Amino acid sequence: MKYVIFDFDGTLADSNHLFMKAWNLYADQYHYDRVTEEDTVTSKNLTIHERAKKYRFPMHKLPIILPKVNRYFKEHIDEVQLFEGILEMLNSIQQAGYTIVIISSNAKENIELLLKQQQVHVVSQVLTSSRLFGKDTVIKKFMKQQKLTQDDVLYVGDEIRDIIACNKVGVPFVWVSWGLDGYELIEKENPSYVVHSPKELSELLAKR
Repeated sequence: MKYVIFDFDGTLADSNHLFMKAWNLYADQYHYDRVTEEDTVTSKNLTIHERAKKYRFPMHKLPIILPKVNRYFKEHIDEVQLFEGILEMLNSIQQAGYTIVIISSNAKENIELLLKQQQVHVVSQVLTSSRLFGKDTVIKKFMKQQKLTQDDVLYVGDEIRDIIACNKVGVPFVWVSWGLDGYELIEKENPSYVVHSPKELSELLAKR
């Protein structure tokens, strides 16, 4: 294995609170329900579409709302930190010889800004999907450009849409337990590995 691909929000960046603020900011304008910290916990095992139904979120307006959310993220990026232990984990796996890539639905500018702010220097490339459910296309294109097989790549993420994208292209998936989605939701898609801390992820990669 040569490449480790990371999701960004909920996997590397502790940004759920900021997205919740952005969500609530536009709730009245687009006529959906606001959410609380408790809501993010109780909805951990709901799919995105189930959450949208529960909070009356208009999924057909997502292409309009998502750029606004990403812009809000950029304007408040100083409120976001990496999860504890992430920087050390990234440095250790880069030193172990892996190439680190990020694939996210957040804006590339936001990700690169936060990496610079958090003094992360080991990410070789940041790729983004303009569609919330388009990561499989980005992964497939990246692998083709780099002439990689499924055995060359490992994807690390926290959401059901991440593992579904990986299953579509046959890439093994590591689920991290500190992110957005709960294991009850994830286990249906049979993740290759489950880890509960950045240190555990480092140890897993050291064995491969």
